[in-house]
Amino acid sequence: MDFLSSVAGKNITFVRPAYFIISGFIGIPNMKYYYVFLFLLYIMSVLGNTAVMVVIYLDLNLRAPKYIAVFNLAFVDLLGSSALVPKVIDIFLFHHYQIPYSDCLIFLFFCYTCLSMQALNLVALAYDRLVAIIYPLHYQMKVTHRFMFSLIVTFWFIAIIAMLILIGLLTRLSFCKSVVINSYFCDHGQIFRLACNDYTFNKIVAKFLTVLILYVPLLIILCSYICIGKALAKAATGQERMKAFKTCTAHLSLVAVYFIPILITFSMGEKIHPNDRIINLSLTSVFPPMLNPIIYVLQTQEIKVSMKRILKDRRQSKILLK
Repeated sequence: MDFLSSVAGKNITFVRPAYFIISGFIGIPNMKYYYVFLFLLYIMSVLGNTAVMVVIYLDLNLRAPKYIAVFNLAFVDLLGSSALVPKVIDIFLFHHYQIPYSDCLIFLFFCYTCLSMQALNLVALAYDRLVAIIYPLHYQMKVTHRFMFSLIVTFWFIAIIAMLILIGLLTRLSFCKSVVINSYFCDHGQIFRLACNDYTFNKIVAKFLTVLILYVPLLIILCSYICIGKALAKAATGQERMKAFKTCTAHLSLVAVYFIPILITFSMGEKIHPNDRIINLSLTSVFPPMLNPIIYVLQTQEIKVSMKRILKDRRQSKILLK
């Protein structure tokens, strides 16, 4: 509050640089091979997530409320990958290290919004599994299309407002020293630490939103599976427990793919070399969007059946046209 009051009460001129310089991968050897690797991951992510979205859209059998969340997750993965990877390749492969100030903030907004939505979307899927296993007889009343759609819209609202707050606070900072961002994209933490005026409030808000959007969803998901575990322990037979657990394997895999790499990288802190940290974080940004559709296609029977049916229908239609 003191920071905001001091800003509101004084006529302050904020120094905004014409551009930032993204330097994260500069100096790391053999990075051209890594860019090829990122590009391949991006292509797989685009194809996989587009396929999941098309199958859910075309197949009338996939109209259960949970597939609203699955469709949204595929959309978020596609949007996030498209916002990040092509720009990263353009910056480092073609040496376009300078990025205009406003473009950098837009870049930050899309990347962080999609990362936030990935975590929040996993909460929606966790709720779906919780109700399906603990309250199977009331599932259709508790998890309706309207409820799931409203939940996803609410999560989008939270993610967008949170990122607008972060960006709004960045615009209140002056950058009269270095403009070099030691990251692979317009990283919020790296940007506010470049400011030459007090960024304490930015740091506090960033930590609060990290807890709200990363750790609170993880805690909710863990609590939901503790409840699921207790419910499964009361199941009559081991076969019933295994059948119920199999319905959770896809979601558990998504949770592990998203949260474990981030938590490991963050927990290592300063023990990890800056270059290793940058590469690890870049991988945590591109691997989940690529793996999520593969996990759902392989572990969700309904989607596998739908994809086989659509491919079979297309083959039959081509035969008839001949």
